[in-house]
Amino acid sequence: MYKSVLGDGAFDFTEKKSRFIGWGFFVKTEEEALRKIEEIKSEYNDANHNCYAYIIGEDALIQGYSDDGEPQGSGGIPMLEVLKKEEMRNVLVIGTRYFGGILLGKGGLYRAYTNCAIKGLDAAKRVVRENFNRTSLSYDYNFHGKILNLLKQRDYKILEEEFTDTVSISLYIREDAPMIKELIDLTNGTIKIEVRGIEELATINGKIMR
Repeated sequence: MYKSVLGDGAFDFTEKKSRFIGWGFFVKTEEEALRKIEEIKSEYNDANHNCYAYIIGEDALIQGYSDDGEPQGSGGIPMLEVLKKEEMRNVLVIGTRYFGGILLGKGGLYRAYTNCAIKGLDAAKRVVRENFNRTSLSYDYNFHGKILNLLKQRDYKILEEEFTDTVSISLYIREDAPMIKELIDLTNGTIKIEVRGIEELATINGKIMR
């Protein structure tokens, strides 16, 4: 489980006539982050600067940043500090700047690129990424109503369902959830449960995002 973002996002703002674009991206590897940086630099090659920072891995062992021509420590460092402060993982933020003719000074740049990172994270949507078991359940029709009520109470969503001589459904269940024991107790131990894989999913306030 770790804090990250849902996907890609961007926010455009102006600071003393300089145009800034704050980007946020979900990335799983450093190679993916570097490719995304090159894509932005290529698409926005008329910008004066494309500063960036990233943290990769749940252990945060892979980190990188660049001031891209801005005064040392005024671009990439403040963006990296935002990621560290918010304990973000597998995230890349980029601050694109079009110079507007007014010097911001190192302090002004620090604040502007900090804002780029914050707005980029806002646009990409902060989430918690958790591991879920994709689980198949098979049980007698007599228990179907009770199981549906339990799933509704716990805010679980059915992915697939099939009605034959028994009811079969599939859903995502958290690895550490007490749901399995509840289902076993509810069906007097007659339910058949099969885990068909583990998937990392994004959640907001505990709810899986689609």
